[in-house]
Amino acid sequence: MPDISDAFIQRFDHTLQASPVINDQPLSGLSVAAKDNFDIRGLITGAGNPEFAEDQKPAAANAGVVDTLLKNGASIIGKTHMDELAYSLMGLNARYGVPLNTAAPLRVPGGSSSGSASAVAADLADIGLGTDTGGSVRLPASFCGLYGWRSTHGLISSEGMVPLAASYDVSGFFTRDRNLMERIISVFCQTSPDATDIRYWAPEDLWALPMDETREHIRSALPAFDYRLDTILPDGGAEASLSAFRLHQGYEIWQHFGEWITKRQPAFGPGIKERFAMASKITEAEFKEASAYRERLRARLDALLPEGTILLYPTAPGPAPLLTTPQSELEPYRNRALSLMSVAGHAGLPQLSIPFGTVDGAPVGLSLVGRPGSDLLLIKAAASFPSF
Repeated sequence: MPDISDAFIQRFDHTLQASPVINDQPLSGLSVAAKDNFDIRGLITGAGNPEFAEDQKPAAANAGVVDTLLKNGASIIGKTHMDELAYSLMGLNARYGVPLNTAAPLRVPGGSSSGSASAVAADLADIGLGTDTGGSVRLPASFCGLYGWRSTHGLISSEGMVPLAASYDVSGFFTRDRNLMERIISVFCQTSPDATDIRYWAPEDLWALPMDETREHIRSALPAFDYRLDTILPDGGAEASLSAFRLHQGYEIWQHFGEWITKRQPAFGPGIKERFAMASKITEAEFKEASAYRERLRARLDALLPEGTILLYPTAPGPAPLLTTPQSELEPYRNRALSLMSVAGHAGLPQLSIPFGTVDGAPVGLSLVGRPGSDLLLIKAAASFPSF
């Protein structure tokens, strides 16, 4: 079984702080565990793969988001494990091991921001810094009983971040409580939203995706708001959204990593190897078709989500799978999870996963999703939901 030390690939002897140390800032005195796909000056950025790490030079500068955290008083205490090159969702890294899910030790922590989630859940850090392309912050947050924020696409600088699929990639954060997450989001969003007149929408097509017990548990715990219930996805539903996501994301991934993979032939672990092989076969025509779907979905959501509207649905299909679950059973779960999480990715929307109790003794999360730029509204709205 994993242990707490497995969260970090490098735990710093001396924490990284702004020089001089900045006090009386929003994040002063708070510790950050940073995913190992963010540059930190003087260190190798390994992105969860030893061959990739061997081919990198020490970073010349900090990633933009790292500098922002330091300027706002936080300190970086180490770099955390992640799934190889961020191309997975379960937190299973065959090369470095599996970080512990302290909320459910016999279950996976979720990925690809596995170590950052593990560190926060184990109270080793106040804040976890991760990235999210197809769910790499949202899913670990749900699995580990944390708050997890996927930011509006483009809100936070991607400078110094190893990309996976740039048109989906964003920075994201983990915390154990709502108030701290609001402080973090406020660092990046200065506009205070009007949270007095929020309209909630629980789209039926997305609520059909979780497992029955998870869906009923979350539904029964929702406040008695007046929810809109009809569907949001275009023709083809969740299956079309998933297909477009896999093709669009995969094409971008191969454009970025393909030449290096072909030359280097890294020894990827199970699941990762097959995903890159799939990505290598995606044609430009398939990419263009996926892009057209994505634009249709973006236009539909822009029309359906006016200011002050929040989508509500379960973050994940259910609690985290057991560590002993075979790969053949993980893939169907992963695909269902991607169907839930591809919506925000396609449209560049912010999404906040909040802890929402347990199913089978393991955490599950509820997601709040809004239009671009509504990040702060989501965390303020979260105060109206039960605290588990």
